[in-house]
Amino acid sequence: MKAIRRFTVRPVLPEPLRPLSDLARNLRWSWHAETRDLFQSVDPDRWAASGGDPVRLLGSVPPARLAELAEDRRFLRRLTTVADDLHDYVTGDRWYQTRSGELPAAVAYFSPEFGITAALPQYSGGLGILAGDHLKAASDLGAPLIGVGLLYRHGYFRQTLSRDGWQQEHYPVLDPNELPLALLKESDGTPAHVALALPGGRSLRARIWLAQVGRVPLLLLDSDVEENEPGERCVTDRLYGGGSEHRLLQEMLLGIGGVRAVRTYCRLTGHPEPEVFHTNEGHAGFLGLERIAELCADGLEFDSALEAVRAGTVFTTHTPVPAGIDRFDRELVARHFGADAELPAIDVDRVLQLGRETYPGGAPGLFNMAVMGLRLAQRANGVSLLHGRVSREMFAGLWPGFDPEEVPITSVTNGVHAPTWVAPEVFRLGARQIGVQRTEDALTTGASDRWDAVADIPDQDIWELRRTLREQLVTEVRERLRTAWRQRGAGTAELGWIDGVLDPDVLTIGFARRVPSYKRLTLMLRDRDRLTELLLHPERPVQIVVAGKAHPADDGGKRLIQELVRFADDPRVRHRIVFLPDYGMAMAQKLYPGCDIWLNNPLRPLEACGTSGMKAALNGCLNLSVLDGWWDEWFQPDFGWAIPTADGHDTDPDRRDDIEAAALYDLLEQRITPRFYERGQDGLPDRWIEMVRQTLGRLGPKVLAGRMVREYVERLYAPAALSHRAMDPDSARELAEWKARVRSAWHAVAVDHVETSATRATAELGTTLTLRVRVRLGELAPDDVEVQAVSGRVDSEDRIAGASSVPLKPAGGPDMEGRWLYEGPLCLDRTGPFGYTVRILPAHRLLASGAEAGLLAVPTDEVREAAGVLMR
Repeated sequence: MKAIRRFTVRPVLPEPLRPLSDLARNLRWSWHAETRDLFQSVDPDRWAASGGDPVRLLGSVPPARLAELAEDRRFLRRLTTVADDLHDYVTGDRWYQTRSGELPAAVAYFSPEFGITAALPQYSGGLGILAGDHLKAASDLGAPLIGVGLLYRHGYFRQTLSRDGWQQEHYPVLDPNELPLALLKESDGTPAHVALALPGGRSLRARIWLAQVGRVPLLLLDSDVEENEPGERCVTDRLYGGGSEHRLLQEMLLGIGGVRAVRTYCRLTGHPEPEVFHTNEGHAGFLGLERIAELCADGLEFDSALEAVRAGTVFTTHTPVPAGIDRFDRELVARHFGADAELPAIDVDRVLQLGRETYPGGAPGLFNMAVMGLRLAQRANGVSLLHGRVSREMFAGLWPGFDPEEVPITSVTNGVHAPTWVAPEVFRLGARQIGVQRTEDALTTGASDRWDAVADIPDQDIWELRRTLREQLVTEVRERLRTAWRQRGAGTAELGWIDGVLDPDVLTIGFARRVPSYKRLTLMLRDRDRLTELLLHPERPVQIVVAGKAHPADDGGKRLIQELVRFADDPRVRHRIVFLPDYGMAMAQKLYPGCDIWLNNPLRPLEACGTSGMKAALNGCLNLSVLDGWWDEWFQPDFGWAIPTADGHDTDPDRRDDIEAAALYDLLEQRITPRFYERGQDGLPDRWIEMVRQTLGRLGPKVLAGRMVREYVERLYAPAALSHRAMDPDSARELAEWKARVRSAWHAVAVDHVETSATRATAELGTTLTLRVRVRLGELAPDDVEVQAVSGRVDSEDRIAGASSVPLKPAGGPDMEGRWLYEGPLCLDRTGPFGYTVRILPAHRLLASGAEAGLLAVPTDEVREAAGVLMR
């Protein structure tokens, strides 16, 4: 029989056990070993059955056991210690509180998904895990973040396989009352709401759920409320589900509703209002429009409000390809804004202009969320050095005339939250070496360039650690594989072979990620005979554990999974290669530590960062990867291998895959497996252990989320907060009026004449020339511009590489023709072909960069020909 109504019945804890409820509701337990150990001791079997979820655990423990624990003095002492530790953690000073200088009072961090713990399944892949790690690291550092996202009632899908290996999706319903969440309530006890206006007089309402992530509150908006019509109730049903309008409503709720939720939270709790708003990918870009509307309601004009909002906004892009960006039909967007819908005080044309693809090749009928994100943020970044370069090239059209390296998009390389991803055995090894507190500090703050203490760990200890982790992975794989085959319809009698799957003494390779085509799940299958020889080598075998989900609408990705599953089903090799369905955080936390090699073979440069290899590295797993994302930045032969790429523009895709697969096989056959299996005089693989040591000691500190968040604070949040404070209403009006005046007058700005003191086309290193430039400024004055000399080494087509720029000073003018004279030195500071040019940029004290206004004047061809002296 089916129930007509569902309730969540919460346990009544005896008074001495009340702190357990607070511990369960703060998600710090997901990365704090002592708290997890405490909950496990409540009832080990129920803890395992709950999947390590304290809320589920406490809901299942019999009253008799709770009464017993309430009388257990030893347990109560442990409970008091852990509760006191949490109190100290959330109230004491941490890294952020010890910084000098003016840091933001609060930062609002918006993301469409957050991977905090498997007990709160609100993530699909790397973007969400990164966002979760960002919040955790901010909490560890004491950074005052407020996270903002959506609460998806179905989360992301659960994955199983059919008998023939085809991915099948399942969407279990999540009850927020059974999750580690609490409703945000008004002072009268009623649930707090936000509401959006929809076309046709409808509205979209959402409750606000609070997840406490250590010190950081995470606000999750839920549209499944009785006040909504059925269509609106389903807006937050699935992560990345539905059609265009569904996605648009999700992103409006995230951005616009998210700002309203932050305002509500700060009003109810007294939390400082954010000075900086961080948009993690373009999904939350509408938050800037809501903030503009707030300022317009206070009396600012749109352009002035835009400048004020930009000053305190940071935008992070995670995609290296235009196809990965959300783009909506302009008419769809127009229908949801304006007088009959949301933000009625803002002209719809101004909204549409923010997302318009104005660059060559842009689609005039589409609204681009990343383009809007960049236009609404004064500071922007990619997520690795290589991705920063790719992003500058991809979005260069928004800054016409500027070289890609001058596009104002920097990079902060992602990191991972070590306390979440480091296996307990690895932590204990570090604690044995340098103590528990120093180990915790090293893993959280990311303040060291090297972990030198790793050098003192004996080889035997490192090798025993690696074997223990591998053995645990073998046990985990067999359990999951048995479950997967039963889901595929196999009977117990068919599954005896699973007891022989994998070997704790065999070199183990891991490959787990989402399954879009560019990540090339099946590159390892290009030459199946050669792969089979590697798997079954009599002396140096390898074994491979693969996991990953394809998007529900991506049949191409599902075919790749099926292809790999069918290969792994072959009785000849199924003990050496497995595919595990339903990849998620719980599986990942076992998978990363247990592998010896972490494989990553995307099409370069389509991996923005790719943090799974970072998590593996923190556990002593070596990376084998294409030089893409973070590996391009930090690869060294001391701690891993780079797969050569054939990424020339003219390479046929099939040929490219063949070449790179062959390179992968070569590395495994000739360099990797021999090193793993060779033994030194002491019977240990000395050279392999040294690579593990180098990975832990030199790569480990780099990949920390603590390092990443410190960079965000110092390089983006703090400058954005200063800009925000400087942009009071008068300054915002001043900047908006100045930009309007400069844009309207820029057509008359020109470089009229250039000359130098050079008389010959050769000169000696260190020579300083005098440069004189006459410019026309039209209606502008010298205070409105900066005239620069740009110089550097030139290529065969006279393009300047590695350019440096210096400002020239006004020396006279205007003359009878209205021209101004600028002068300055030009130092010939490098040998070889050397060239220079001059340019004029807008200049204002409130601009974050010279490229911000997107305006530039350079010499015409006639001026170049008259002035051009090329030094050789």
